[in-house]
Amino acid sequence: MNFRLLALVAAAALALGACGQDSKTAADAAKKSAMEAADKAKDAAMKAGDAAKEAAKEVATATKDAAKDVAAATKDAADATKDAAGKAVEAATTAADAAKDAVKK
Repeated sequence: MNFRLLALVAAAALALGACGQDSKTAADAAKKSAMEAADKAKDAAMKAGDAAKEAAKEVATATKDAAKDVAAATKDAADATKDAAGKAVEAATTAADAAKDAVKK
């Protein structure tokens, strides 16, 4: 009877020891998995940051190019306005001269 009780206690001790070992292995595996997930999240965040930087550069370049286009269009419009004003002055001068000549005749 004592032998059976001793065998039972030894079996229980072995089982508990094995459970403890299994839980330690499971905890290590969970920790490793969490670390890998954290590394993947970090890598994804870095890639997203790099993509955001690249997108910002592209937006800045496009904005700069658009500003150049607007400046060129504004210059062209100013030149056209200047030319039109010059022609209007010429026409007014011609009309005034014609009016003077008509009065003289």
